[in-house]
Amino acid sequence: MRTARDRIRHAISFEIIGLATVTPLGAWAFDKPLHDIGVVGVASATLATIWNYIYNWIFDQAMQRLRGTTRKTALVRIAHTVLFELGLLIVLLPLIAWYLGIGLWEALLMDISFAAFYMAYALVFNWAYDRLFPLPEWKDEAAQMATAKR
Repeated sequence: MRTARDRIRHAISFEIIGLATVTPLGAWAFDKPLHDIGVVGVASATLATIWNYIYNWIFDQAMQRLRGTTRKTALVRIAHTVLFELGLLIVLLPLIAWYLGIGLWEALLMDISFAAFYMAYALVFNWAYDRLFPLPEWKDEAAQMATAKR
């Protein structure tokens, strides 16, 4: 399982890269001032960072109990991403509507757009992160699987 330090590195790097990408895209796509999208983005990123840490810890605990490993298949990665974004959507919807002075429907469309971006981004980021920072247990599992196939 990942250490607290590793989880913090993961969450912060995820949010910084995501925020740097989504803020100008969101301002352009929704014809809103960069500053306003930036404020919503920073508030969202802060909440998402906290949620990311908690959610990933809970998800890993559940995987360890249910499957005996934290190694994720493609299907598990997709479920992981969708469930994360759904939880975040529920929290962010009223924040976006209130700060931007827009209706809930417009905020929902905006939030869904951001969630769609972040789902694709999260899938790619997490896969890359796992490749850059693999856990020792995954190397041991791969070695055991290779030995078993011989």
